[in-house]
Amino acid sequence: MKKFIIATRGSKLALWQSNHIKNELEKKFDGLSVELKIFKTKGDKILDTPLALIGGKGLFTKELEDAMLKGDAHIAVHSLKDVPTILPDGLILGAITKREDPRDAILSQEYTSIEDLPPNAVVGTTSLRRRMQILHIRPDLKIKDLRGNVDTRIKKLKNKEFDAIILAYAGLKRLGLLDEVKYITPIDEEIMIPAMGQAALGIECIKDDEVLNIVKSLNDEKSEIETTIERDFVDTLQGGCQVPIGVKATLLENGDIITRAVIGLPNGKELLKDKIYGTKENYKELGKELADSMIEAGAKELLKRAEEIAFKD
Repeated sequence: MKKFIIATRGSKLALWQSNHIKNELEKKFDGLSVELKIFKTKGDKILDTPLALIGGKGLFTKELEDAMLKGDAHIAVHSLKDVPTILPDGLILGAITKREDPRDAILSQEYTSIEDLPPNAVVGTTSLRRRMQILHIRPDLKIKDLRGNVDTRIKKLKNKEFDAIILAYAGLKRLGLLDEVKYITPIDEEIMIPAMGQAALGIECIKDDEVLNIVKSLNDEKSEIETTIERDFVDTLQGGCQVPIGVKATLLENGDIITRAVIGLPNGKELLKDKIYGTKENYKELGKELADSMIEAGAKELLKRAEEIAFKD
């Protein structure tokens, strides 16, 4: 194969991610030419509505998947947290890249942390997961929906529409924006558990042996193990990308794994947290086991109420 086509969104972060994979593939395979084709997804087109209200899964992936299934592209590079746990027939998750720092970060021109925010401060986020966890520790804060690309969100912060905003630290680092705001503080995972797959790139591809062999060269075993646990957890709960679920697996150097998870109501008034310990040898069981344990504790009923609140708000 001499020409390889990547379907991508047109945002700066999506283009960075796709160009990063393009460069890695061209370095690994002499004579391989990789081209980017840009598509707009539903999540890119609807910017005036909270993501949770748009509905459906794959808000940032479906159009890219359609392009691959039509033969217009071989692969698509996604932020793994945006990729549904069930993929369309004919497509496969071919590789998961080495993970960046998976933490969320709080950005502010005046305040250094969540604790430092004054009473009734306005915080911007699109994520029900982030909303849930920040309101649980600071119920006085005013959470305001924040849409648009990373540059747009930072501009709104600088225009004083918000006292602080919350974004993924990995995206800021990849785009070279860590000096763009006076205070950018990663939030400890004990305070805010990340989304499944956060900070890893997922390479989705057509089911073709030649394509798959090329893509698999970029797979990172540690990332694959951690994110498989996280995706199994969400899949067992049958929770989509837009419900308040946080889950983070950590593979330690000695082969032990700890996985933490949280679900709850978007208003932060009720949270259910749990964790499970395991090893590299039994990682394929851990996500389901943790989900089953939380289901026994009422997780599905809590998520149903969370969804009702999200749509009502």
